[in-house]
Amino acid sequence: MKNDDLFDPLTIMDSPGYGSGTESDFAFAFNNTNFSDRILTVEIVPDSRSDGQGCTTTAVDWDRKRKRRREETNKQNDADVLTQHEDEAMNCTMLDKEDVLAYENQDEEAVAMAEESPSGIVMTTDHPGGGIASKSSDSSTNLNSATALRVRSIHISSPILAAKSPFFYKLFSNGMRESEQQHITIQIHASVEAAFMDLLNFMYSNTLSTITPTALLDVLMAADKFEVASCMRHCSHLLLNLPMTCESALLYLDLPSSVLIADAVLPLADAAKQFLAARFKDITKFQEEVLNLPLAGIEAVLSNDDLQVASEDAVYDFVLKWARTHYPNLAERREILGACLCRLIRFPYMTCRKLKKVLTCNDFDPELASKDVLEALFFKAEAPYRQRSLAAEEGNALDHRFVERAYKYRPVKVVEFELPRQQCTVYLDLKREECNNLFPAGRVCSQAFYLGGQGFFLSAHCNMDQQSTFHCFGLFLGMQEKGSVSFAVDYEFAVWTKLTEDYVSKYKGNYTFTGGKAVGYRNLVGIPWTAFMAEDSVYFINGILHLRAVLTIRR
Repeated sequence: MKNDDLFDPLTIMDSPGYGSGTESDFAFAFNNTNFSDRILTVEIVPDSRSDGQGCTTTAVDWDRKRKRRREETNKQNDADVLTQHEDEAMNCTMLDKEDVLAYENQDEEAVAMAEESPSGIVMTTDHPGGGIASKSSDSSTNLNSATALRVRSIHISSPILAAKSPFFYKLFSNGMRESEQQHITIQIHASVEAAFMDLLNFMYSNTLSTITPTALLDVLMAADKFEVASCMRHCSHLLLNLPMTCESALLYLDLPSSVLIADAVLPLADAAKQFLAARFKDITKFQEEVLNLPLAGIEAVLSNDDLQVASEDAVYDFVLKWARTHYPNLAERREILGACLCRLIRFPYMTCRKLKKVLTCNDFDPELASKDVLEALFFKAEAPYRQRSLAAEEGNALDHRFVERAYKYRPVKVVEFELPRQQCTVYLDLKREECNNLFPAGRVCSQAFYLGGQGFFLSAHCNMDQQSTFHCFGLFLGMQEKGSVSFAVDYEFAVWTKLTEDYVSKYKGNYTFTGGKAVGYRNLVGIPWTAFMAEDSVYFINGILHLRAVLTIRR
């Protein structure tokens, strides 16, 4: 069979396994002379790097600088292989030391792949007599200057390898003399030997004997180097079924930016994000541990809508603390905050007092800080239904800045007046499920709001009525400051109902706060808890309970 027939593009592209999920089992042909047309000689050379405790593996020591993209590859010509003169080949040695792949023919004419090549690997075609082609004189750039620890010869089927790997397809079908050679020599580091052999076996059998996370990562990275997408997906699937740790999750998060075929590892990266988000859901409980996470880990944790945190003010303070810890240089800190971390802070749910501090914080670019604060203030000014609409729209987007988290202290909307008397109107919305979670003796508090310089909060309760005969919904007003502070206010509690389609005043009164005391009513709506929470309850509009409190400083 002629090479032109063997590697007809339409035949290869339509064959099982080439970029598709349909795989054929050719295990019987692996290293079998009867079903092979070439010999692959693998020279295993010592690792060029060591951590002092032995050779590192591909999974631990993959090249983080290697962030190639398919767009770059698509710019090459169809053959994707160019013949270059000696001076052009020498220019290749100026690239990253582990990102050079040199081909040499029997005339010692240098040939280089136009596409960026697998790191840590040198491939050459043999002389007619079977000797290895002449090597580059730059021993610091190429592996081929190293003395082989051992040599392995494997009978390979070029159609099978080409069908599974675009890399091998281009190698065997580029129409040059190298594609007609029957002997191919490849040099690899000792640390990737096992992964490379597993990869070769997978290309025939679609199975792996490797079961440990580290070994699977080694194979995955080797598969990426040789563009075997089916093996990458298989490794990702196996890793997803293994127990995950914080260390492995952080490794998986880096995969999409570290490999060529990012789509193959996206499910694994997404699972890592979910793991970290669930692991550190209560950020206050693991504050020191989260503070030590790298940027990718912080992004996964703070992107969580269910993050359990006191308020968005606390998220803002934590982000600043993390940035100052990891980026002591102000210019670098500003850059990382603007590029990555600002979008993790949900400014619309911060208090106005904290938003004022954002405007004067030197860590933020002034223009960016003004934009975020202005957007937050516009959101706060929107009607509640419009706020919910914006949150629903953003819920399907990557940026969840309008989506409310599971705050310990519920956000409130505050309208302040100075004349004719100092007064503030406070709006607190509670979801039906939040109210349901209060039964039988729970409570939920609002964020702090201020009147006359004093801090107050609202507290919703499920408690027994005064006669202890049934559970009911209660609402209380508390003052933050404790001690001998005395502060007199007039107050009014109201709740929106379906019947009136407006707020209905429930209680009015006046109270002098001293020592952090609170005032309120055990049964705000005057009915038992079961009636209050019933499906036909008039107090829940689209699943939301709307509460209002008006506070006025007494003359």
